[in-house]
Amino acid sequence: MTDRVTLLEESVAHLSRTVEELSDVIARQDGEIAALRRRLSLVVEREAERQAEQGTEIPLADQRPPHW
Repeated sequence: MTDRVTLLEESVAHLSRTVEELSDVIARQDGEIAALRRRLSLVVEREAERQAEQGTEIPLADQRPPHW
């Protein structure tokens, strides 16, 4: 019985460690995603300004892709 309890305790310890590691990964990825969203927003704004300066009739983001 003691061996079984020991095995269960080891399993719980490993699972707890894995959960903590995965939580850290998720937290890091959340920060990276937020930074990428900010950068993408800036890129979209700059492109919209560039297209407005060029006087393009329809913004590139609103145009249909060439395969349509």
